[in-house]
Amino acid sequence: MAVCVSQRPALYFVLSFLAAVTFHRSVADVATDGSKSEEPPHRRFEYKYSFKGPHLAQSDGSIPFWIHGGSAIPSADQVRITPSLRSQRGSVWTKNKVNFEHWEAEVTFRVSGRGRTGADGLAVWFSTAQGIDGPVYGAADRWDGVGIFFDSFDNDAKKNNPAIIVVGNNGNLVYDHQNDGSTQALGSCLRDFRNKPYPIRAKVTYYKKTLTVMINNGFTPDKEDYEFCTKVENMVIPTEGFFGISAATGGLADDHDVLSFLLFRLTEPGQQPPSVDAEIPKEEKDKYQEEFENFQQELDKKKEEFQKEHPNVQGEPIEDLYESVNEREIRQVFEGQNRIHLEIKQLNRQLAMILDEQRRHVSVITDEINKKATSAGSGQVESQQLGSVIATQQEVLKSLNELRTSFHNSLNQIGSVQQGNAAGMGTYETIQHFNDIKEHLHAVKRDVEQLAQRNAQNPAEKAVKCPEMPPMPSCLSTVHFAIFVVIQSVLFFCYVMYKSQQEAAAKKFF
Repeated sequence: MAVCVSQRPALYFVLSFLAAVTFHRSVADVATDGSKSEEPPHRRFEYKYSFKGPHLAQSDGSIPFWIHGGSAIPSADQVRITPSLRSQRGSVWTKNKVNFEHWEAEVTFRVSGRGRTGADGLAVWFSTAQGIDGPVYGAADRWDGVGIFFDSFDNDAKKNNPAIIVVGNNGNLVYDHQNDGSTQALGSCLRDFRNKPYPIRAKVTYYKKTLTVMINNGFTPDKEDYEFCTKVENMVIPTEGFFGISAATGGLADDHDVLSFLLFRLTEPGQQPPSVDAEIPKEEKDKYQEEFENFQQELDKKKEEFQKEHPNVQGEPIEDLYESVNEREIRQVFEGQNRIHLEIKQLNRQLAMILDEQRRHVSVITDEINKKATSAGSGQVESQQLGSVIATQQEVLKSLNELRTSFHNSLNQIGSVQQGNAAGMGTYETIQHFNDIKEHLHAVKRDVEQLAQRNAQNPAEKAVKCPEMPPMPSCLSTVHFAIFVVIQSVLFFCYVMYKSQQEAAAKKFF
């Protein structure tokens, strides 16, 4: 008996150790399963059920893939569901039904008003029918789906507003306005969403029968700064329905502006997202197929008519209608050469005009010399100056003739380069011609600079100066100026005395 009693503590220790190991393994397995299940779902943006700026509304005032009613006013950057006027209702709804099993909606909006309290609020809907107009925040009552209400006004006087409330309905429930839906709420949180410096962002996620509402309080511009609002588990909603946003005002009024509504389809990890073709209904597919066949038939008829009218074009490959890379490069080189050719032609015309002007000056100076050749004595100095001017002009004419000759050579070389390119000239010869053109242009530049320096250093031109203008007489003498100052001072003192008398007379009446 003593041996058995001594062995019991050891047996208890072994059993407790095995139980602890088994418990830790089970906890590890649960943690592993939890980490696997926490993998985020795949998100795909659905543009047909979304809208956002900057080109939100079309020219006719409609929103692509959406309809609006009541007092809703679409613009380029936002949709004003209700203006800040009393007793207004408005809403926007998707045109087509949504048949997603899991989804996530991101809504960006502003609620702003002048008063400390506002009314009535804004609602985000997922319902089997489009509640265009009604008493529940501008939408119809007895809806079949779920509504997320941003309630601004405290109807039950419990000081529990502004609040965000989640209410589900199967089509038979009448919304409880007197208690702000608190008796029907599946989840709620108190958040002040009025008159914030930045837009409010709400993220509503329905995934695996769990509805989660996250809210951005509008105090920071960070778009991902969300905080938890509420969660509703084991929630069953219809598989098909319409998304909508509505708002309403009562005795108090706020501006309810929706800047964007973005919808994402959620797919569980490991599952293949459905293809885009599978989402198109069979009726639309048949309609598109019929339109395509009609278009194809019209195109074939036009091809046959064109081939009958232009029999010479038949059989040509379509690739011949487009230029290749080499052809495009050759075309660009040819266009560049044409531009150079036009620039040189323009310079040639300007040089011709300068030559004509120089010839005219030489002829005028020669006539003056012939007229004054009969005079002697004092006219010798002037004849020497005129002779130096004529010599300078002749040098200028000679240089301009050389420039013109070089320009003609450049034009000829460019013409030969273009002909060589048209006939398939080699690369080395083309580069050589371009180098020759560059040398001629440098020579033209040097000659023009030499002409400018020579004209600036010509002593004959420096000797001829324009006559100096006589000094202009002063229009105002000292006596007249003193008289003017005295008269102005007298007038100023008279005005001051008159003003003081008027003020003294006005004070007597007070």
